Amino acid sequence: MLGHAWIAAHIPHQGCMCLLDSVREWSADAILCTASSHTDPTNPLRANNRLGATNGIEYAAQAMAIHGALLAGNDDQPRQGYLTSVRGVALHATRLDDLPGQLLIRAERLSGDANNILYQFSVSHAERCLLEGRAAVVLDASVLSKEQP
Repeated sequence: MLGHAWIAAHIPHQGCMCLLDSVREWSADAILCTASSHTDPTNPLRANNRLGATNGIEYAAQAMAIHGALLAGNDDQPRQGYLTSVRGVALHATRLDDLPGQLLIRAERLSGDANNILYQFSVSHAERCLLEGRAAVVLDASVLSKEQP
């Protein structure tokens, strides 16, 4: 299991914006992470003294970034990725901050090529799915814009 320090060293999110605690398991196609930052009253994503369930998308995006770092291997710097769209998001809860204990964040790579990846993701708590959906990630967006006529 990889901890918070490893995660912070391998993704651009730093300080309190590094939301995930650990990587519980991963493969070439999927990753499972844990988080407890949803209960922190100083969580930077909180608004009006609460953390809405839609913020789970950021938790999933960070799991995808960690997955990319793990796939890069050899402690190479992973390519910069940008979340370009989320689709089919289903919310099964209204907030995250009122749930004690850990969240489980899953991301599964459905398809992709050298610059575009499609993930399916979910955030759950105590075996209850809180939100799920799909996310498109583009890598090295600056390279793509240079390819445009």
